[in-house]
Amino acid sequence: MMKMSYLSFILFFTFLMILPPLDAGSDMMVKGKNMKSYPKPIDAEVRKKLTQEQYEVTQHEATEAPFKNAYWDNKKAGIYVDVVSGEPLFSSQDKFDSGTGWPSFTRPLEPDHIVTRSDRKLFRKRTEVRSKHADSHLGHVFQDGPPPTGSRYCINSASLRFIPVERLKEEGYEKYLYLFKSVATFAGGCFWGVEEILRKLPGVVETTVGYTGGTTKNPTYEQVKKGNTGHAETVQIIFNPEKTSYEELLNYFFRLHDPTTLNRQGNDRGAQYRSAIFYHNEEQKKIALKVKDEVQKSGKWNGAIVTEIVPASPFYRAEEYHQKYLLKNPDGYTCHYLRE
Repeated sequence: MMKMSYLSFILFFTFLMILPPLDAGSDMMVKGKNMKSYPKPIDAEVRKKLTQEQYEVTQHEATEAPFKNAYWDNKKAGIYVDVVSGEPLFSSQDKFDSGTGWPSFTRPLEPDHIVTRSDRKLFRKRTEVRSKHADSHLGHVFQDGPPPTGSRYCINSASLRFIPVERLKEEGYEKYLYLFKSVATFAGGCFWGVEEILRKLPGVVETTVGYTGGTTKNPTYEQVKKGNTGHAETVQIIFNPEKTSYEELLNYFFRLHDPTTLNRQGNDRGAQYRSAIFYHNEEQKKIALKVKDEVQKSGKWNGAIVTEIVPASPFYRAEEYHQKYLLKNPDGYTCHYLRE
């Protein structure tokens, strides 16, 4: 038994020695899942990285002044991460005005990144909130918040760093885009030109070209271009409703293509090049009908507008070489441009 225990120890120690170190924010695989780690830097690095107030709040449980901090009245869309480690903590979707002068949230974005413990420093019992990985003091949680949780996470701005929705992908937090996305799906001829215009608009977070509106499952471009799948070449837009509205996108849509030509745009002919708006809810349908009617009455087009307004159906992402085609091929074909 002693020999087996000693051998096991040697094997385990050897295994630990060959493991690669984990950097801040690095990824590791655990039982097939991609788990991101947020280790805390050494104290000297923390001191160098933070302001004096941030250091005192996160490391020594200080409290910043109410109404005189960075995020108490921040209404922008995005997420809040630990100022020390970068671990995601809260979302603007759960933020509310508690009247206290500190950022307040109804729930954490990632409950596993939050640790609570009893705090009796002010001669009464409170529940302190700390980040799990950096062990930063964040604030306190109280059970006097609004529905649906009834909780109020009262957090120091000094413990947080805010990442706006338009920077989530750039800073490695792309997985949280789903929290803020609103989706619009338009077809207006060859999707290369439609995407090239739409992707540059203010408030557009991401664009994807693909096929929708037909019956063929998982269609390829070779199938769609024959015109018998029922699918249209389509652009799906993820946009930030705080930066732009669905109606504004529709106004651009009716300017970038000719909505009076049936199953045709420029030299491209066939049902796959039809003009269509695929609405995702009744509100979008209502707005689409309104804008279509306004454009028709504006007199900017001589003929009748033939744009279909139909419910969204399964969207199939097009082949990778079609994505951002004109960005990758600036001299590529397009028949789209913005009319006045």
